[in-house]
Amino acid sequence: MTETAPAFTGARLLDETVAALSDRAPAILAAAAGHLRGIRLGLHFNDGSHATLTARHSRIVVDRDRCPDPDVEVAFDDRAMNLLFDLQRRPVDQVLPDSLDVRGSRDDSLAVWRAFTLLSQRAAGLRSMQELWGAYREQAPRLWGSAPPAAREPAAGPIAAREPAAGPIAAREPAADPVDWTALDFLARRSPEDAPAPPALIGDTTVTAPRLLWDGRTSTDWSLEDTVRDADLMETMLRCRARTNEEIERLLPDREPRAELYDLMRSYPARQGKGLRPTLTIATCAAFGGRPDDAVRAAAALELFHNGFLVHDDIADESTHRRGLPTMHEEHGLGLAVNVGDGMNLLAVDAVLSNLETLGLVRTLGLIHEAVHMCRESIEGQAMELGWIRHEVVPEADDAYFVMSTKKTGWYTCISPCRIGAVCAGVTDPAVLSRFDEAFRLIGIAFQIQDDILNLVGEEALYGKEPLGDLLEGKRTVMLIHLFRTAYAHERPRLFDILRQRRTDKTQQHAEELLAAMRRHGSIEYATELADRLAAEGIARFEEDLRFIPENEGKAVLRQIAHYVTSRPL
Repeated sequence: MTETAPAFTGARLLDETVAALSDRAPAILAAAAGHLRGIRLGLHFNDGSHATLTARHSRIVVDRDRCPDPDVEVAFDDRAMNLLFDLQRRPVDQVLPDSLDVRGSRDDSLAVWRAFTLLSQRAAGLRSMQELWGAYREQAPRLWGSAPPAAREPAAGPIAAREPAAGPIAAREPAADPVDWTALDFLARRSPEDAPAPPALIGDTTVTAPRLLWDGRTSTDWSLEDTVRDADLMETMLRCRARTNEEIERLLPDREPRAELYDLMRSYPARQGKGLRPTLTIATCAAFGGRPDDAVRAAAALELFHNGFLVHDDIADESTHRRGLPTMHEEHGLGLAVNVGDGMNLLAVDAVLSNLETLGLVRTLGLIHEAVHMCRESIEGQAMELGWIRHEVVPEADDAYFVMSTKKTGWYTCISPCRIGAVCAGVTDPAVLSRFDEAFRLIGIAFQIQDDILNLVGEEALYGKEPLGDLLEGKRTVMLIHLFRTAYAHERPRLFDILRQRRTDKTQQHAEELLAAMRRHGSIEYATELADRLAAEGIARFEEDLRFIPENEGKAVLRQIAHYVTSRPL
């Protein structure tokens, strides 16, 4: 017996659209959330489904349920849904008579209209959005402006409650009593232009000539290769990661000992990752007018440094899983793992030096300086965290975590990739390179706090590490610092007893006990709010400190990554 796929309802389509944009076009989603902030939006669709839309900081949250007391209600019939993400009409021409209705205050209704207009104008140019909405339309292609009104299903929800069941939709007059459902006049009375009916599906026009990546004002194209036209952050990161992995494969020696060294050196970089560091490196090089290809080898060196650090960090933290698979030392033993980490770091140094043949002496010296500084910051941050664990110390203030996090992960995850990408483009002025530091320091801290939160509340399949691993390892996260700062006096001895135990002596029950205490004291909510605030400050500094870089394709990618921190779901 085969299972029937769930109905592709309007509510499901909205939910999947928002989820996809969180990964693929976070700056657009954040801008739409800015319009919706403080508004509870109730949506009703012609298939009988409902959804509630709210903005939480720079995220949009979708609940597939009816909103009991919305600030604004919007009812779509099938024609309005078919035109919502259509790139072949201007937004104002996508509204058909009596096809879309709005109830709410003027200011809130206009804010909702601005948010949807922004999404339909900007996000519809992404191929992933075209495919998603195309699949939705394929359910009933006759509704793509060609079916006679009598063939359509009667409207459901609030519109059906106030309109007669008979009569062509286009011929109906506006309701005589405007008190209950008061749509904005130009929405209710707008007539479509006299033009041939559009094709049943999106077709080749929007696929071959999409609107492209949004830079905050206009939409542009950016990619590693000319043949790629998609302006999709997820696809961009996947391509940069794949290109970087190809370079790593080229750098790895094809000789013995394979099984005990070189094959193991391939394993960590080959595991699924976001591609954040390679994308930052390549995009920054492009932002300064450099050739993206000039940054690929430096991006490969960064990934080798990163994965060498991960192998050693997993040993120091006694971690059991990394990206959903056993850690190197768990699978192959401590001796081989230490040697593999050493080998990746050595190969990373060789990769940096090999830029001499393509980038020349000055830029290569700049890359060496940046790489050494990055490594020093990382090992200092690791020493701080291991020292807290060894001496059974929990810092009292968040600032201590900020310093440790920036040193341990912020430099090699966010700040150094940007600086190294700039050097690849020929920028060696310290005053220019330092313009990245504060914006990406804040963004990096926010990103790390969110990763720490995901370790506690995220799905293991998505996070890729053992559940509650940070609590088992005794990591001094913002949540743990907040817990020990706010816990009652009678709770502290028990919390310290759990925390000071060795990793091998802790059980899942111990971790669950710490997590329950964090929930009682609001530590996770506190960390979420803190990460949102830091990310917003980082975005503001990005726009201020990097204003000197002209608006171009590379900078647009950097902007999307900055917003990615604020929009990814927790």
